[in-house]
Amino acid sequence: ELVLHPDDRMLARAGLTRGEVADLVRAATNGLYAGEYFDGTKRRDIIVKAPQWTSPEQLQALPVHTPRAGVQSLGQLTHAERGAGPTQLRRFNGQRALTLAVTPPADLSLEEMLERLQPILAEARAEVSEPVHISLSGGSDDLAGTISTMTQNFAFAVLVLFLLMTALFRSAVDSLVVLASMPVALAGGVLGLRALNLFVHQSLDLLTMIGFVILMGLVVNNAILLIDRTRRARAEGLSRAESIALAVESRVRPIWMSTLTSVVGMLPLVLVPGAGSEIYRGLAVVIVGGMLASTLFTAPFMASALRILPGSAPRSARTGEADTAAAPALS
Repeated sequence: ELVLHPDDRMLARAGLTRGEVADLVRAATNGLYAGEYFDGTKRRDIIVKAPQWTSPEQLQALPVHTPRAGVQSLGQLTHAERGAGPTQLRRFNGQRALTLAVTPPADLSLEEMLERLQPILAEARAEVSEPVHISLSGGSDDLAGTISTMTQNFAFAVLVLFLLMTALFRSAVDSLVVLASMPVALAGGVLGLRALNLFVHQSLDLLTMIGFVILMGLVVNNAILLIDRTRRARAEGLSRAESIALAVESRVRPIWMSTLTSVVGMLPLVLVPGAGSEIYRGLAVVIVGGMLASTLFTAPFMASALRILPGSAPRSARTGEADTAAAPALS
């Protein structure tokens, strides 16, 4: 770029100001806006432009009429300096910004990359002055927003499940028992993702987070089957221990069959490499690990929880007990 520094002493002798010289430079380069012309129909801008120049020397030799010194060249009123300037100006939130793009390697997640950048950013912030500030944007902002959104969606899904099961079971205790089986499945999903990272790098991306939400809806089915069969057995007159034993005995095989179909269906996405398989690999391994862990521990956990917690007896069972209690009084 060509930088013109005004000579204040020469400008004072010639009777010009810096603003007037700046207007002359505008007229010699992009053009100086002088007003507009209206012909009754259209308005046209009036731009004043000096003759075209092809070299800095021609620009310096451009004649300028001054009030006190007559005709002077632009080179007599300014000092030219050649330098290097930016090819473009970037702005972030309305302020001029310098962007440094950092791309993490393929085997490093974005979250781990941000953890490594934090000490470097702390040192850089300590060295810059007050008007200058350093901030992260781009993928880091997207990651924080995605985690916040998925956390809210997960909490909302748990609330909807609890309200729905409470309405169906007519028992908040049974609903809480079903929800209590979810942490085991979530731990299985995390362990499955951890095991996959021993062989192939898989970050916790958006689809992997969605896999945890899908897993939450799948694993509650096993607990619902056990609780429903237990309640039906209690309604038929069996004791609590007999009802739990019957529910586990009659529902374990269907639970394993449904779990194996889901796991076997997801295994090709985890084990078979191919174009695009890495996109859904995290989702699949979370579902596989969570379903296996849930199936292994749901039956013992539900049986223990149903024996310890009082729960609520089905309506038919309560009605039968009331009729039996009222029979001696009527006779």
